[in-house]
Amino acid sequence: MKLAALAGAQRLAPIARATLSPARAFGRLRARPPERLLIAPQDIRTADATRADDIYAGYFAFGGRIVNTQGRSPFDLPAPSPDWQSALNGFGWLRHMRAANTALARANARALVEDYLAGRRRFATNAEPDPATAARRILSWLSQSTLLLENADSDFYNRFLRALSRDVVQLQQDYGATSGLTRLQAAVALAEYALCADLPPRYQARTTAQLAAVIDEQVLPDGGHIGRNPQTLVELLLDFLPLRQSYAARALPPPPTLLNAIDRIMPALRLLRHGDGSLALFNGMGVTAPDRLAVVLAYDDAPGQALMSAPYAGYQRLEAGEAVAIVDCGPPPPRPFSRHAHAGCLSFEFSSGSDRIVVNCGAPALTAAHAQAARHTAAHSTLVIDDTSSCRIAGEAGIERVVAGQIVAGTNRVDVARRDTPESTLLDMSHNGYARNFGLIHARRLALRSDGARLDGEDRLIDAGQPAQDQPRAFAIRFHIHPSVTITSSADNVGVALDLPGGERWMFEARGASIAVEESVFFASPDGARACQQIVARGDAKMETCVQWSFSLT
Repeated sequence: MKLAALAGAQRLAPIARATLSPARAFGRLRARPPERLLIAPQDIRTADATRADDIYAGYFAFGGRIVNTQGRSPFDLPAPSPDWQSALNGFGWLRHMRAANTALARANARALVEDYLAGRRRFATNAEPDPATAARRILSWLSQSTLLLENADSDFYNRFLRALSRDVVQLQQDYGATSGLTRLQAAVALAEYALCADLPPRYQARTTAQLAAVIDEQVLPDGGHIGRNPQTLVELLLDFLPLRQSYAARALPPPPTLLNAIDRIMPALRLLRHGDGSLALFNGMGVTAPDRLAVVLAYDDAPGQALMSAPYAGYQRLEAGEAVAIVDCGPPPPRPFSRHAHAGCLSFEFSSGSDRIVVNCGAPALTAAHAQAARHTAAHSTLVIDDTSSCRIAGEAGIERVVAGQIVAGTNRVDVARRDTPESTLLDMSHNGYARNFGLIHARRLALRSDGARLDGEDRLIDAGQPAQDQPRAFAIRFHIHPSVTITSSADNVGVALDLPGGERWMFEARGASIAVEESVFFASPDGARACQQIVARGDAKMETCVQWSFSLT
């Protein structure tokens, strides 16, 4: 019954959004293309000039797939994956050709855009199915317009502006039916176009109001994004910062919501950052692109100590000495934003200096099966009962396919209390993800000593005070260990030694459960998935179960 209700809401939501959308009140952007572009926004994403040579040679590498076109247009070839096709049609790769700054790169860039425009003319009925890709293409074409239009003949110039205008009109028409992060991406693209194109001021006012409304909806008061993916914060800043510059270039005041969002996101990013510069692996976060993160943090006007608590985003940071623990203590995001969220409530990551110790598996850039497995609770450093995830993720079959990939049940309450003492910082947390199935609450306490040399933890199972559907059999508390750490079990299997690349040795000990070292996988390595190990504390799941454990520097 719940799935049927969700399916009905899923089908009615786009109609309701389209009816009430500000885009309808503002009307359609004019279909007639502008006469010219007034400014070209800066693309602050890092570029690699050597990629321009690869593209000229016919090699297009996107989303972990490489295609050799063998002299054909990449737009005429079957895409090896949806991610590859989205990256190709998003035209973000044009920045590499701009970085090459050669006549050959400029000519090749224009020729590839010509191929795309010709393909659209041949297959005019094949409308762009993905508003997110259309938004990215608009932003890419605007930022690389000087590369494409410098010394271009009037015919190409006009065809380019017509194609750009058609994308904008279609995106504005589809705006009311978009949801999730795509809605914010579309609002950014429409606002940027209104600033760059030779349009009447009323369009700038309309798209600015549209942008402000969706930022208020999605960027939380503590700077987190409602979807809870750390990578989203980086991508938003890479779009927000050039947009702020575009308002300045047109001598127009940016909306206060945009400026406030930028100021809030910066500290939230620092909360989620380990000492090695990488972001914690929660809710869809995969490989950290250090160049992109460094670029956005360079724009931080008030760098300093990281934010320690983000209660709206659902993250906490414990920091002392060289040690950092980052904890996911929030419920899943709202359903439209949960397609990439993980069932990792109360999971944590732990690092010392530039060495990662405890991690989550992270989001893989591999097959759908790997991505699905990485979302399960067992792929996170937390407690799991009977290998059952704390959240229900809708599948692809039956009625569930209407909300496929979304989190539809499970954890809906998380309690957090933080306390600082002279000796340590303590977090007391609990979630009800196992209440319905097993009648149990998972409670976790973390305490980081003030010198950073010891992290104490305690996991308990408490009576939820409601009938259970199933009788729990066993629990496992998993601690996924970074691949760079060498693990040595003690002879009595009571403790585990962890030797870090930087020379430190940490000891893990636990009471109230049996300890074993098992295989795991780390999906967030720059060179692809890597085998690693995990420490697992196991026992019988029952009320008043209590396991105490610690990581201590020797």
